[in-house]
Amino acid sequence: MEEFFENELVKKFEEMVENNEELYFDTEEYEDIIIYYLEMGDINFAELATNFALKVHPNSQQIKIKQLEVFLDLEQYTKAKELLNELKESAQENTDFLVCCAKYYSNLGNPRKSIEFCEKALLLEDEENFLHNFIADEYHNLGDPFSALKHYKLALQVDSLDDYSLENAMVCYNEMNRGEEAIDFLNKFLDEFPFSETGWYEYGQFYFNKKNYEEAIRGFDFLLAINSQSIGVYANKAACFEAMKEWQKAIAVYEEMLDLEYTKAFTLYKIGLCYKECKLPIQALNYFQKSLREDPQFYLSMMEQSYIYEEMGSMKEALHFAKEAVSFNEINLDYQKRLAFLYIDAGNFEESLACIKILLDHEPTRFYNWYAFTEVLMLLGEFSQALEAVEKALKIHNRAELFYQKSNCYFHLNEDKKGRESLKIAIELDADLAEDMQLKYPFIKDQVKRVRTKKK
Repeated sequence: MEEFFENELVKKFEEMVENNEELYFDTEEYEDIIIYYLEMGDINFAELATNFALKVHPNSQQIKIKQLEVFLDLEQYTKAKELLNELKESAQENTDFLVCCAKYYSNLGNPRKSIEFCEKALLLEDEENFLHNFIADEYHNLGDPFSALKHYKLALQVDSLDDYSLENAMVCYNEMNRGEEAIDFLNKFLDEFPFSETGWYEYGQFYFNKKNYEEAIRGFDFLLAINSQSIGVYANKAACFEAMKEWQKAIAVYEEMLDLEYTKAFTLYKIGLCYKECKLPIQALNYFQKSLREDPQFYLSMMEQSYIYEEMGSMKEALHFAKEAVSFNEINLDYQKRLAFLYIDAGNFEESLACIKILLDHEPTRFYNWYAFTEVLMLLGEFSQALEAVEKALKIHNRAELFYQKSNCYFHLNEDKKGRESLKIAIELDADLAEDMQLKYPFIKDQVKRVRTKKK
C-alpha cells in the first residue's frame, strides 16, 4: 500500500507536467501511471496521462484501451463507442478490452450484452475472479439471484478469500429464501477456511436475522477470537444481548468497545439506553452526560435526558434538553412534536406554535398538526386565526373534532348562530365526542343541550 501511494513513476510524471518538461515514458510505464490514477479515482489526471501517452505512442493498443476506460469513467459514451469500433477487430483477444465492452453495455443498461463480453473474456483465462463477480452482478441487476449465486461461487473458487463474493452469495441465498442451503454453504466454507472474518460475520448475521441470538453470539465470538479489534462486531454482539433483553451483558460488551474506540459518544449513549431499560435512570443519565462530554452536539443523548427528566417529573430540565436536541436537529419532526408538547405543558404557547408551524410545513395533510395548531391558537385567544386554520383543515379532513373547534371559535367571536350550525354538524359526525369537547370548551356546554333539544 505504501509503495502504491508513493509511486515514483507517478511522482516523476507529475513533476514533468508541473515543470512543463518533456520526459520519455514507454507504453508500460504510461499504462502503470494511468492505472494508478484510475484506481485512485483521479479521473482528470488519468485523462491527462492518457493524452500525454497517446502523443508519444499514438498506435499503442494498450494505451487506447486505457483511454477507453477513461471515456467510460467520464461517461463519454459517444467517444467510447467510436473507440470500441476502432479496436473491435484487433483487440478481441485482450481481456481489458472485453471488460471495457462489458462495462460500456452495463452502463447503458444492457446487462445481457455485458454478460456476453464477460463470457468471451473468461475464455482467455485471465482475471477470472473479477469476471465471475462482474457476471454475477449483472445477473443480480436482472433480478436473477440463482444465476448470480452460481457466478459468485465460481469467483470464490478462483479466490477463496474474496469477501465480496462471499457476502453477495449470502445475499442471493436470502433473496431466494433458501436459509438451510445458505447455512450449509457457509458451514462448509468455514470448515475449509476457519479463520475467515467475513465468514464468521455472515454466520453471526444469518442467525441474528433468524432471531437465534445465542448462535449469532457464537459466530461473533469466533470472529473476535480471530480479530479482537473488530469494533463493529462488538456492537453486533451487544445487539444480540439487547434483543434477548439481557441489558447488563450488553453493557459489558459496550464497555469492551470503549477501550477500542476513538469516538465514544454513540457507545456511551447505547450504554445509557441499556441502563434506562434496566429502570436505572440515574446511571442512564450519567452515561448520556458522558456521551455529551465526548460530543457536545450529540442530540440523541440530549433527547434521552429530556425523556428521563420528564419521567422524574423535572419538566424544566426536560424542556431544556429537548430544546438543545432540536437546535442540532431541526428537521426531526418527532423532536418538534415533543418540543411543542413540552412548551404547551410549560404554558409557552407562542413557542409551541412555532414548532407546530414547522410540522405543518413538512406534513401539511396530517390531521393532528392542524388540530394542535388550532388548539394552541385558541389557547392564545386568537380565535379569528384559529377559525382560518380550521377552515383550511376542513378542506382536507371532514372530522368532528374540527367542527367542535370551529363552533368554539364562533361562540368566542359572538357569532352564536354559526357556532350552533358548526356544533350541529360536529354532533352529527360524532356525538360521542361531545362530552369531552364540553370539558375542553365550556362555551359550547349550554349550546350542546340546545342543539340536542332542537334535534329531538
